[in-house]
This record gives sequence, structure tokens and C-alpha cells, in this order.
Amino acid sequence: MDIWLARRFGRVLRTAEVPLVVDLGYGAAPVTTVELHRRLSRARADIRVVGLEIEPDRVALGEAVARPPGLLFRRGGFELAGLRPLIVRAANVLRQYPEDAVAGAWDLVTGSLAPGGVLVDGTCDELGRLGAWAVVDRAGPRTLTLAADLSTLERPASFAERLPKALIHRNTPGERVHSVLSALDDAWRDAAGFAVFGPRDRWRRAVAASGLPVLEPPARWRDGVITVPWDAVAPGR
Repeated sequence: MDIWLARRFGRVLRTAEVPLVVDLGYGAAPVTTVELHRRLSRARADIRVVGLEIEPDRVALGEAVARPPGLLFRRGGFELAGLRPLIVRAANVLRQYPEDAVAGAWDLVTGSLAPGGVLVDGTCDELGRLGAWAVVDRAGPRTLTLAADLSTLERPASFAERLPKALIHRNTPGERVHSVLSALDDAWRDAAGFAVFGPRDRWRRAVAASGLPVLEPPARWRDGVITVPWDAVAPGR
């Protein structure tokens, strides 16, 4: 997700007057916030990353590894502690909430963004090898990204377990996200004969055969990361 963020929003960060990024709900340890700062620093050396947590003990752990002014930690939640960031990353946060709480959380976060800012709401497995995230702005969700370590991917249907909260209960026949995952899963199965050339080649062929409206150029499909417009997966009910 960090690499994708740097690639997708690198130009926005480089041209921003205040390159502020928030890592919302970083968890029991500040490791992911430190990693996010390190990776986004490659896009812009003076990037500012603030980790937010509602638990004081977690904030204290973050402050112990803070490196002002580029890497800071504060107590806060969806209100973003009064900050106006350009990007908010919320990984494995809304997964803990009921589905009907998602829209309100999105509105609260995006209402505090800097002009042109985005929320990246995603979920990943425990080892970070399989993930999915939505990009949301003040107008609503814009895209869905699926990302996998292809060397460990058994089948694209596995993404169903890591969909953002807004979609995870929608992977049922008749829903768009179910159609997307089914098309990718079928194409992956049909491309099994190309596994001898490695999982990257098999994945590239599967994505091409799936017919999905992938936004990344074909040259990047081998990375195991594809993005589709939200309209392709939006809940139908």
C-alpha cells in the first residue's frame, strides 16, 4: 500500500504546499507509521507523517520513535485531531466497525481533508501479503485496488476476505464486486498452464483475460496490484 501511495500520489505530494499525511489507527505498535514515513520520503524529503491513535499508551509508544518535524504522533480518531491532511491512510481500521458505520466515518474523515485530499481505507492480512483498499474523496469512493504478493497467492477469490468494510459483505451473486472477483478467479484458473513461467506471468495473463476495467497500464500488472473504478464494484443494494 505504501509503494502504491507513493506512485499514485507522488506528484500530488511533491507539488503540495503542505505535504501532510495521516496514518489513522496505526495499532499496538507504530511500525507501519514509521515505514510509511520512510517510503513517502522518497517522493518528497520534507514529507510530514502523523500517526493517530485513540489509546494514550499507543500514542506514547509512537512518541518514543518520533522524528520531528517529519514524523509525529498524536491522540485522535476520525476527526483527525484538527489536522488538514492531503492523504489519510486507514488500514484495518473500519474493518472493526459495522457496515452501516462506514459512510459516516468516510464523511467525517473526508470533511477534514485538505482540498483535493483523499482517504485510503483498506484491509490486509496479518503478513501484508494480500490486501484491498478504496480511495475516497469528498464526493465519495473513487476506486478499489487489489494487491497481492503473487508468490503466495492461491487464487484471486482470496481477496474476498480482505475487502474494505463497505464491500466485504457484498461478495454475493448479483453484486458487482462478486462479478469482478469471479471474473478474475476464472481467468486465473484458465491461465494455470502459464504457471510454469511464474506467478507474475500467470497473473498478467489472467488480468488481461478477465476483461476488467483496470486503470494501471499493462506494464504494471505484473506487480500484483490492479485498480478498478468504484462503479465496477459499487454495492447494488
